[in-house]
Amino acid sequence: MFPAPPYREHLSLMLSEVLDDIGVNERMVNKRRRVHHLRENMGKIALRLIDKDLVEIHYIGSVVEGTTTLGLHSDNDILYCVHDINVIQDHSEWELGKINYLMIQDENTTPGYCFLQLFQSDKPIPATEIPDKHFITDRKGRILYKNTLIKDMLEDADHLDGPSIATKGQYGDLDRDRVFAYPCKSWPQLASSWLERQGKGGWPSEKLRRNAASTCCSVVATGSKVSKYPELEWRISTTLAERCLMLHLNMTQLRCNVLMKMILKSFLNPQKEKYMSSYICKTVLLHCIENTELSIWKENNLLTCLIYCLKELHSCVQNDCCLHFIISENNLMAGHFTPEIKQVLLKNISDFIQSDIQCLFRIDIDDLGCRLQVKLNKVPKRAYNFLSSLEIHERLSLNDCGTLALHISAWHDTFLKHLQNKDIKTLQQVAENFLTLSMFGTEITLDSCKLLAPFLFTTYGSAMASSYIGGNKLLSQKAMAWLSFGLNSDVSSSRLKMASLFYSVGDMEEAEQILRQVEQQYHSNPLLTVCDCWLKPKPAATTEFARACYEQGENCTIKQMMSFCVKFIQKEINCVPHELQYEMFRSTQDDMIHRDPNYDLWMDWAVIDSLPFLYFLQYKIYGRLQRQQEQQQALNNLIETTVTDKILGHRETVLNILGQCMEQENRPQLALESYLLSLQQRRRNNVAIIHICRLLSGILVNQQNGSGQDTQVD
Repeated sequence: MFPAPPYREHLSLMLSEVLDDIGVNERMVNKRRRVHHLRENMGKIALRLIDKDLVEIHYIGSVVEGTTTLGLHSDNDILYCVHDINVIQDHSEWELGKINYLMIQDENTTPGYCFLQLFQSDKPIPATEIPDKHFITDRKGRILYKNTLIKDMLEDADHLDGPSIATKGQYGDLDRDRVFAYPCKSWPQLASSWLERQGKGGWPSEKLRRNAASTCCSVVATGSKVSKYPELEWRISTTLAERCLMLHLNMTQLRCNVLMKMILKSFLNPQKEKYMSSYICKTVLLHCIENTELSIWKENNLLTCLIYCLKELHSCVQNDCCLHFIISENNLMAGHFTPEIKQVLLKNISDFIQSDIQCLFRIDIDDLGCRLQVKLNKVPKRAYNFLSSLEIHERLSLNDCGTLALHISAWHDTFLKHLQNKDIKTLQQVAENFLTLSMFGTEITLDSCKLLAPFLFTTYGSAMASSYIGGNKLLSQKAMAWLSFGLNSDVSSSRLKMASLFYSVGDMEEAEQILRQVEQQYHSNPLLTVCDCWLKPKPAATTEFARACYEQGENCTIKQMMSFCVKFIQKEINCVPHELQYEMFRSTQDDMIHRDPNYDLWMDWAVIDSLPFLYFLQYKIYGRLQRQQEQQQALNNLIETTVTDKILGHRETVLNILGQCMEQENRPQLALESYLLSLQQRRRNNVAIIHICRLLSGILVNQQNGSGQDTQVD
């Protein structure tokens, strides 16, 4: 590496402090990585327990690596490895029971890419018949798999970005890139030479290289920009190996990567143009680390390391060549930009290098330039109004905790969808398997189970109790034990299911005691509501809640400060008040046409937000206990929540519940207004239409009978 002027040491330390302030520090990086490892492990556990582990989900990219900030708005990258596909390098790797493709690399394929030749399903020989439109026979008679199948997977909000299905984030969510990959049976020959390559500073070590190579290598559906057959080529991907390498970088190396991304976004790719990718910047960084002594990469040398990386990037652009870090035959810049764009990039990179630090002052992302000027005492802090380091760390922690909570809810839904039509023995088997996993396994597996298992335990216990109630039997201790196992899933949802059960069997005192405990939690802690049933604005979190996310562990935050919506599948119907049971039958045959088969299965369940369900249960229980004043207070609380809570996940259900309460109060006009408001929220797949017909029918019958008075319709 070239010699650095002495003044750069002070500048590097100040720049490191700025990056520390905006969340690129050891504590925040480790905290964020842990959240995404929990997400990944929950997916593995859930899919394994419901026998759908032919797809393995991996979270990749900047968010997991810890090389992003609030201002960079990095995508949420997800890799789906499809394990019923087997990509082989020779006939000996063929597997019965899988779809086998032979990896072909010849004079017609671009380095780093391959063709996939289909093999027969019953014997390790090439197929001779074309299965469908996604295959083609080449001049040599080989049946090759086209990469264009990915286009059939696009939905309305999606677009293709290389092998990724890119979806724009809504309501504050990150943009999402999904990559579907077919795993290779063995490490590709093209990548094998990397295993023996030794860096100047000993990085990556032999152990790290072996660990990286133990990850799954795959092929993804995209061809080279310079390919003669772009629809037939599949890119050989070592994404998981690269993730392994990135997770072993030190903080200076990670900060250097973050700065390169900021420079890329601010100067090299302005106006959201994609002349160059952050992946190329990461690859340049890895090459730079490999080709230097590790002692160079330290905090007081950050600026010199950054300039070194930019010079290497300039050299890559100049030579139209940036070699893939692991598959060195693959030139990432081949056909990547025009000569005109190349000259623009060279000038911009040169200008930045020559300015030394001056261009850093012009980076607006995360107020980096302003923060650096304050650190260097060039301007007073009062001249700028940017977030404090604590506020940034709290926001990052809040975002990650919220993401984790939504994933818990989504995987809970996955269990419910799988189990809703299964018999009670299947529910028992899954719950018992989960209980075993909760006691044995790696630390990350145990922690993942602790977050997800209670929701499943509660569902199983409630379903078991429902079967006993339906058979006019006494509740078993076993059902109550499973409900108790799940009692601490979060602040409210499992406890409310327990209270609903006690209400259903007539134990009002026990139900009222549980509700009192839940209500106390709502009053004593800042809570965040969680519902993933449909896309909507995220609830605003208090400063106290954000601080708790930063200071506490994820398990503690979710169990003590988050309130999930309450979900009952039909197997739990006897544990559900009859007013809520209607929600399980919300859809007519015509309504079903207007449901998304992937995302709307919850519409076959009874689902309601925790807080209004709390007040509704109080209204019913206090009525049974003949405590009229408390019953009316509960009704008033239910009305106020319905009116003032702007982010109820299931407002139409709450309005339907409120309408039935109004009927029981002998106020049919208000009941009708509630049902009509419910229909405004959701025109289809809404049981409000049944309530309206039932209510009007009752009123009409009363009028025909000459009652002349409003009569409760029950």
